[in-house]
Amino acid sequence: QVRLTESGGGLVQPGGSLRLSCAASVSIASINTMGWYRQAPGKQRELVATITLGGSTNYDDSVKGRFTISRDHAKNTVYLQMNSLKPEDTAVYYCNGQWSNGSPRFSWGQGTQVTVSS
Repeated sequence: QVRLTESGGGLVQPGGSLRLSCAASVSIASINTMGWYRQAPGKQRELVATITLGGSTNYDDSVKGRFTISRDHAKNTVYLQMNSLKPEDTAVYYCNGQWSNGSPRFSWGQGTQVTVSS
């Protein structure tokens, strides 16, 4: 069973930065699309960013220009660099592979909490 382990979250002031990591227990070199998702309290989980094997990226409009997704196949890790953080970015962040129909490929990990507050 594939295990996804997210880390790097924390408490940060508005305007600050964090870098999230997602370590996979399998090679991600065979997974075309990897993505970062987030779930804020009382809201449904939403897709934040995706990256393909070819390096193509897509971002939700709410994070475009502030977040950058990347992947390191040697480390089987996907990253999310988050800059200019806003209070509305507060959520638990998860990563997952994504099937071509957009559905998640694996069981969810425990996520990592990001709290943006002064």
